[in-house]
Amino acid sequence: MSAQIISGTEIARQIRQELSQEIAELKERHHLTPGLATLLMGDDPASQIYVNQKGKISQSLGIYSERYDLPATTSEEELLTLIDQLNGNSRIHGILVQLPLPQHINETSVLCAIDPEKDVDGFHPMNLGKLMLGNPAYLPCTPCGIQQLLIRSGIKVEGAEVVIVGRSNIVGKPMANILLQKNPWANATVTVCHSLSRDISVHTRRADILIVAIGKPKTITADMVKEGVVVIDVGVNRIGKTATGKSIVVGDVDFDTVKLKARAITPVPGGVGPMTITMLMANTITAAKRTAGLS
Repeated sequence: MSAQIISGTEIARQIRQELSQEIAELKERHHLTPGLATLLMGDDPASQIYVNQKGKISQSLGIYSERYDLPATTSEEELLTLIDQLNGNSRIHGILVQLPLPQHINETSVLCAIDPEKDVDGFHPMNLGKLMLGNPAYLPCTPCGIQQLLIRSGIKVEGAEVVIVGRSNIVGKPMANILLQKNPWANATVTVCHSLSRDISVHTRRADILIVAIGKPKTITADMVKEGVVVIDVGVNRIGKTATGKSIVVGDVDFDTVKLKARAITPVPGGVGPMTITMLMANTITAAKRTAGLS
């Protein structure tokens, strides 16, 4: 079997073209420019890379952006004050606080301080609650991106047996809720596995669609999946460097062996990653339209 490679790079490019056109129309017809504020605390290299990417993509799409680089010593009170100011800034429709935060900052307090209407990351309890109830809400960007990968790759989800490995608030839990909803691109039977599941392979071998987000390199092997499975690998693990000093990045799935049994599979890199930032931009546009009463 030759697996279909689900290219997040290509699908994200297609979506960004659509978003760019939508932004151009918003500017021309409604004089509306979506605005995104990004807050970064400290100098974590990975976070710096993510924020830089978000800034470049915002600019390429025509989104107005403001970036706040804060020292790691910034107090929680100072951070909350800045968020409150951005909540009241009419040019800003979306607020993104780059995670993780320094240990002295209460992450829950910070996420709850963001106006739910500007919570384009989809992490505010109000938006997560709306998601669970099936009401319109900003969807967390990675799960939303995964759903788009499935939709645009023609993968039938309705009635499928979906197994999610990982129960984080960022991927696993919201992903399960998205695929349980009563709509044509959901309606799945969902099982969530985690570190205390007795035998993960019992569940993964049953999956029509397997979504893996556990942060452990090459954990899912070929003997753990059935023929014809669709595999979405969320993991990004750096396991060393090449002779030229380039990082070796692998997913949570043993790609080389699992692809021989899979019907379709995402690569790492170039799979889920590009979709996350793209859906952040889509949420920002939605937030701007809601503010203007256009959706």
